[in-house]
Amino acid sequence: MAEFDVDLFVIGGGSGGVRAARIAAGHGARVMVAEEYRMGGTCVIRGCVPKKLFVLGSHVRQEIEDAAGFGWSIPSATFDWPTLVANKDKEIARLEAAYTANVEKSGARIVKTRAVFEDPHHLLLATGETVRARYVLVATGGAPNHGPIIPGVEHVISSNEAFHLRELPKRIVIQGGGYIALEFACIFAGYGSDVTVIYRGENILRGFDDDVRTHVRAELEREGITILTGNTITKVDKHAEGYTSHLSNGSSIASEQVMFAIGRHPNVANLGLEKAGVSINPSNGGIAVDGWSRSSVPHIYAIGDVTHRHNLTPVAIREGHAFADTVFGKHPVQVDHSNIPTAVFSQPEVGVVGLTETEASAQFSHVDIYKATFRPIKATMSGRDTRVLMKLVVDGSTDRVLGCHIVGDTAAEIIQAVAIAVKMKATKADFDATMALHPTTAEELVTMRTPTARHVREAAE
Repeated sequence: MAEFDVDLFVIGGGSGGVRAARIAAGHGARVMVAEEYRMGGTCVIRGCVPKKLFVLGSHVRQEIEDAAGFGWSIPSATFDWPTLVANKDKEIARLEAAYTANVEKSGARIVKTRAVFEDPHHLLLATGETVRARYVLVATGGAPNHGPIIPGVEHVISSNEAFHLRELPKRIVIQGGGYIALEFACIFAGYGSDVTVIYRGENILRGFDDDVRTHVRAELEREGITILTGNTITKVDKHAEGYTSHLSNGSSIASEQVMFAIGRHPNVANLGLEKAGVSINPSNGGIAVDGWSRSSVPHIYAIGDVTHRHNLTPVAIREGHAFADTVFGKHPVQVDHSNIPTAVFSQPEVGVVGLTETEASAQFSHVDIYKATFRPIKATMSGRDTRVLMKLVVDGSTDRVLGCHIVGDTAAEIIQAVAIAVKMKATKADFDATMALHPTTAEELVTMRTPTARHVREAAE
């Protein structure tokens, strides 16, 4: 009888767990994947993918409005929310089937059930079956966090429920100022909802470059989204017409829906981690791991949002691949978490990679800033009141480009290409030597010649 039933047991069938399972199986490992909900995880089922589909649909109203400036006369259009939701569900079902098929084609086995640790090597399935695994990978992701319990919090929805609302709310209040809050604020506003964003901080998009934060807020407010900062929702009352949100400043707002998007927490509860001896990182509540994604137990690893390092799907995928190559492919790989590009699919989009102006000024003695804001060519015809922001953060001593920050249409697409240059440690001179592609928005990145700001930190005596 074999000492172990499987070489690798993966808890979680999301993007990271699936990649690890497929690669490990390709290296010849016997792999089992346990997923208690739907294959594909947060990103595919209730995150990035359905969100992007909603985002794309929400652009249509703006496109119709802009068309008049280009000579198009378009009859009054109508929108049907249930049709959007139904078509989204079809696409998600297709993707879930594809994820399942790809795992099974790799030779890994899927069990659609919950799995928890009984001890460091034994996993108990909800079916009653016990599996002994040589290695275990925890890839259970994260879940919405509503924060401190307040009266009426049971009436609040998260981004999970937003994808399945029966009808489009005429008015919605969203608490939060990060990716998810702003993306859904723009989604609902794009489909015609009256949107109010409540955020406890002094400005939205904490952690982003200050110019980006200011620019995005101005753009959203120009599009009719109300943003109330320095506030929190302290109570939610339910009544026949909807809900009333009571704010910390003493005011209240009526709406048909109230959504909280104030953050996510790692899915570590009730997994039996304590029975396995797996330690939790006290600073972030995720599973504590080293640079190899290895937990406090040598044969137990964790990747993705459950570690609460960088909660982005491509990071989980890269970590899963690196884990499988390291443990089963005899090819040790450590993931480099520096210069990770990221995007906020608001309207307009945000795309960033590298350091902010504040971060760079704290780390480097000489920092040059190149910044431009301008009206995009489309707006000159459509008449829309919008501006693009382009910003480069440069090490003034070495000329290396430390960061790039873009706000405008297709910012995410542009930043993916720029991230290659930043990762390769390209200099401002490399950008300057690159021929501009005209007329484009991105050409501004290679035509900015004069610094708009300089930071010089005096050496300590």
